[in-house]
Amino acid sequence: MDIKQYYLNANALLEGHFLLSSGNHSNYYLQSAKVLENPQVAEMLATELARKIKEYGIVVDCVCSPALGGILAGYELARSLGVRFIFTERVNGLMNLRRGFSVRNGDRIVVCEDIITTGGSALEAADCIEAIGGKVVAFAALANRGFCKRVDSDLERKIECKLPFDVPLFALDDFIFDMYDEKSCPMCASGSIAVKPGSRGN
Repeated sequence: MDIKQYYLNANALLEGHFLLSSGNHSNYYLQSAKVLENPQVAEMLATELARKIKEYGIVVDCVCSPALGGILAGYELARSLGVRFIFTERVNGLMNLRRGFSVRNGDRIVVCEDIITTGGSALEAADCIEAIGGKVVAFAALANRGFCKRVDSDLERKIECKLPFDVPLFALDDFIFDMYDEKSCPMCASGSIAVKPGSRGN
C-alpha cells in the first residue's frame, strides 16, 4: 500500500512553513483529515493497519485516541478490529477521559493517532488510560514521522521519541521531513512566518 500516494491524491501533503504540535517547524505537513474525509479510503487504510496489528498477535479490547486529530483514524481502526472506541481530551491542559467513557481493569488498549511525531499526545492518552486500570498493548498511526521506530521499519528510534521502548508502534509508512526548532529554522531566518494548519490552530 502506497500511503504517500493517498496523501498526495487528497492534497494532504502540504508544502510551506508549518508550526507542528511539537513546537518544531517543517516545510511539509501531513493533513490527515483530508485523507480521512473519504470514508472508503479511511476504511481501507484502517483495515490495513488492523491487519498489521492482528498479524503481530496483539489482542485488543478497545481503541483509544487523543482528541482531536486521532479520532477519525482511531474510530475506523476500532471498527476494523471489531472492538469499542473511546477518546481522551485535554481539560485545562491535562488529558482526561470524559463523556461517560470508562475503562475496565485490565482492558487491552491500542492508542491510535493519525500521525505519530514524537508521540507526546499518544503518551498522554496512554498515561490517562493506564492510571484508571487499562493496559496499553500497542500504539498505532496512519503515518510515522520517523522519530519513533515502528514495526517492520528499518529506521532507528531517535532520542526525541517519547513512546515507551517496550510497547510496539504500528503505522502504514514512515514520512521523513526536515524539522527545525524555531531558533535554527532557515525559513524563519529568511523572514517567513510559520502557520499551524492542524487541530490546535486554524
